[in-house]
Amino acid sequence: MSTHGPLVDPEGLPDWLAPVVAATEDLDLGLWKRFAAPGPGSRDAAVLMLLGETAEHGPDLLFQLRADTGGNHSGQVAFPGGGAEPEDAGPVDTAVREAVEETGLDPAGVRPVALLPRLHVPVSGFDVTPVLAHWVRPSPVRAVSAAETQAVARIPISHLADPANRFRVAHRGGYVGPAFAAPGMLIWGFTAGLLTMLLAVGGWEQPWDAGDVRDLDAAWRGVGAGVQS
Repeated sequence: MSTHGPLVDPEGLPDWLAPVVAATEDLDLGLWKRFAAPGPGSRDAAVLMLLGETAEHGPDLLFQLRADTGGNHSGQVAFPGGGAEPEDAGPVDTAVREAVEETGLDPAGVRPVALLPRLHVPVSGFDVTPVLAHWVRPSPVRAVSAAETQAVARIPISHLADPANRFRVAHRGGYVGPAFAAPGMLIWGFTAGLLTMLLAVGGWEQPWDAGDVRDLDAAWRGVGAGVQS
């Protein structure tokens, strides 16, 4: 049985979202091999990739800036989400529940529309299912708990796809991966990998300079200080 694909009929979705959802049915799984495959003994988790729209900026995505607690993903930008709980019926339940707990959004306005392939995050030991959702009726959001989240933000797809805001980052430990600059935020790591795939699947990707590789620490400091290249 497929672990990814549409959860609703794309025909009933907005014109900008329908092709994205339809494309999840026939993904080139070879493109996802940059991620680690799910492994035995890992804990299930899910993230909510919540797509909304505004008259001013068009389609956008909801992100959170995690609290700087010293953990594996502290201080990083992420999609709302977390580990599955026994009461969750599946990844959709997990993703929406975690998003409510972290951002305070009203789940009544969220319509899950597709699942992306389940992926392994070695540093945390989670097998993560990305859940695409349509923010049919956007509600106010906030950093519910300072212990978990510093800030939440809706970032336009047009900003994320802009070549001026895309580059790669390198860490002295050998890591090299995609990154995106947003006001006061640096999106990198697993979240940037997912975002890269979403832009490609959605047909939003624009040509950008993959040879622009920046030191991760310097890029993080620069974006945090409100400096954009």
